[in-house]
Amino acid sequence: MGFFSKLFKIASGKKFAFSEDEDEEIVYDREGIDFHDQTQRTRYIAECLEQVAEGSREMESLKNEYDLVTSYLKDMEEIEALPEKPRREIDALARQIENYESDIEKFRTRKSPLTDEQFASLRRREKEIPEGLAKIKENERMAVLIKKDLKRLDGERKALAFRESELGETMDNMRGMAVIFTVSAAALMIILAVMQFALGMNVYIGYFLAIATVAIALTVVCVKYIDANKELSKASGSMGKLIQLQNTVKIRYVNNRNLLQYLYIKFDCKNGKELDDLWGMYTKEAEERRAFNENSAGAEIAKDDLIRLLSKYHVARPRRWLDQIPALLDKREMVELRHGYILRRQSLREQIDYNETRARSAKDEITSVARAYPMYAEEILEMTEKFDPETE
Repeated sequence: MGFFSKLFKIASGKKFAFSEDEDEEIVYDREGIDFHDQTQRTRYIAECLEQVAEGSREMESLKNEYDLVTSYLKDMEEIEALPEKPRREIDALARQIENYESDIEKFRTRKSPLTDEQFASLRRREKEIPEGLAKIKENERMAVLIKKDLKRLDGERKALAFRESELGETMDNMRGMAVIFTVSAAALMIILAVMQFALGMNVYIGYFLAIATVAIALTVVCVKYIDANKELSKASGSMGKLIQLQNTVKIRYVNNRNLLQYLYIKFDCKNGKELDDLWGMYTKEAEERRAFNENSAGAEIAKDDLIRLLSKYHVARPRRWLDQIPALLDKREMVELRHGYILRRQSLREQIDYNETRARSAKDEITSVARAYPMYAEEILEMTEKFDPETE
């Protein structure tokens, strides 16, 4: 394009460009071009033809956009010219769509307490969780009761062991006392015998009192020993039963703990409270997603109804209005929208006129060259006929 930029100059002295602020006249400068040189001549004509092609392509694209914007403005006129009843129908559908879209946007922008992975995991076990949660809560309640039972049984076992120790000490004491009484009685009898035979004293009353006292003391000791032994036997029996009961409760505790661990693993939670919280969040999330799906479906139905209704009232591009719901509901929005389209159309018109002038100027330049150099007119005509702007 360096060569091309030398060929064409603009009246303002700037390079070839479109300006919205001023009209720029395209001027072709042949100075320095030797049209008798085939290479330079061919290149010059080819550049002119490229200008024609580029201008034509731009015009085609701009005209399509211009027609589109014009159709939007015509659609606005059709809508604003509608009688009151059909306009109310359109407004009602537009309001429905707006409400649906508002709810959908709230759902999309909210912060969910659950990740998609957590929600999917809970949904896979949706039918099992209520029953599983009930089992966990029941077994956690049983775990508390079992621990209380174990604590109570452990206390009873310790108290019973302490009582057995006390009874053992009592029996040991009674045996010791029996020995003491027996030895004391024997010593007393020896003393009385010495007093009787050595001193000739009358000690029969002493014998009687000694024997009676020892008999009473031994009887009391024997009775206490027997009672303590009986109680110790009962305590030993109770201890055996208590240990068996404690073992049974421990087995229940272990089974309960293992079941809870299995349920925690199965439902991927640390305890029943965590699962309960997750389940509560899941049910809320599921309800919100259900509402989202309903709103999405409702919005699609309302959009289809709006498209059919607008088509019925000769709106050429009804689907376009799905993105302009505020304009259907607010006249100020409609005015701003129309103003924007008008500005766009004016800009497109200016660009179309510019490119049309650009292409026409290039054609005129080719004609001018052919007239200025008639000996090459046939060659230029042949280049023009062969030139296909679609392949450029």
